[in-house]
Amino acid sequence: MADSDPSPTRLYPNLVAAVEQALTDTLVGRHPADKVLGRLFKANPKWGSRDRAFIAETTYDLLRYLRHYTERIGARTEWWSLIGWHLQAKGILLPDWPEWRQLPPCPVHLSDAPLAVVESVTDWLDRKGRAAYGDRWPSLLHALNRPAKVVLRINALKTGLEEARQRLAGEGIDTQPVGPWALELAERINVFQSAAFREGWFEVQDLASQQIAPLLDIKPGQRIVDACAGAGGKTLHLAALAANKGQIIALDTEAPKLAELKHRAARAGAHNIETRLIDHTRVIRRLSASADRLLLDVPCTGTGVLRRNPDTKWKLGEEVLQKCMALQHQILRQYAGICRPGGRMVYATCSILPEENQDQIRNFLAEHTGFILLLEGQFLPDDFGYDGFYYAVLERSEIKTEPEV
Repeated sequence: MADSDPSPTRLYPNLVAAVEQALTDTLVGRHPADKVLGRLFKANPKWGSRDRAFIAETTYDLLRYLRHYTERIGARTEWWSLIGWHLQAKGILLPDWPEWRQLPPCPVHLSDAPLAVVESVTDWLDRKGRAAYGDRWPSLLHALNRPAKVVLRINALKTGLEEARQRLAGEGIDTQPVGPWALELAERINVFQSAAFREGWFEVQDLASQQIAPLLDIKPGQRIVDACAGAGGKTLHLAALAANKGQIIALDTEAPKLAELKHRAARAGAHNIETRLIDHTRVIRRLSASADRLLLDVPCTGTGVLRRNPDTKWKLGEEVLQKCMALQHQILRQYAGICRPGGRMVYATCSILPEENQDQIRNFLAEHTGFILLLEGQFLPDDFGYDGFYYAVLERSEIKTEPEV
């Protein structure tokens, strides 16, 4: 469960109703929980910070432990009952509302329940985890259920680590260094309202995610292609590592994400980023063998970031995995040729499943003899303490291999 008490000064029916709405839109409507909550908060600007914290943390806690609660009940029940039991388990006194007057005591804890019930995952994901990690799976799964820490990546284009830390402290934001450019919040707070954020001094980026861009071993002046840029979290990191020199080309298939990247780049003072929409195969062909560095942070199941997206585990299955694997294979096959001979490519996912990671790279290397594997590894929450990420660092030899389109 959450580490802190997210309850507002007083509980109000509209706040509990908001949790109910968020759960319904997420699980029945199949929308991402963060997007659902974002829309709710935008539609209700008068909610205070503690109200929003209560709604968000209660929603996420119930998404994390949904199966655990429902199995304890033994039958389908209404959201209000689940919310009531959860709040009682948090030590929160329930108001005398009609919805909770007939609420029976929460069923006893299932101490002898299977791991999939205790840690609240689907049987499918439990089977996948056991097959991949064996005896380590229980500790890894437990770590994936812990609330994610909030980590900031300090923007080296504008400031230094200690200077940023002192400025944030002056704004009432307490942090501690956890990496060369990383500060972890002492407590969860809305940092997007800070003046330092508005001036581009930092971005919110998990510490595991911050490890990926440096693997490219960037030298100022190089041409760098981020071929799955999205809204640009890692693209901005690349710009900082390149010291705003050379050229960074950010590619994506979704125009709104690239538009957001442009906005973020302007705030960060990253002037060497060019966005290109992948709306035709010629966009890739024109970049053939031109990049000194190529980042493929590919779409995946997101099983390594369940701590921040717990709703994902209720939406995963074999069909979703197969679609992700097919897309990853396609991206590797079509985009790898962007890397010039002698250049470096990094393949990364936020998945913990071998099918999306080691297996993809083994298959790619078997099909593309013009690449060699320099390094691969994983960051896993149960020992690293942050999100789960996989990476493979490859180098393209002088053998010319055109990308398939």
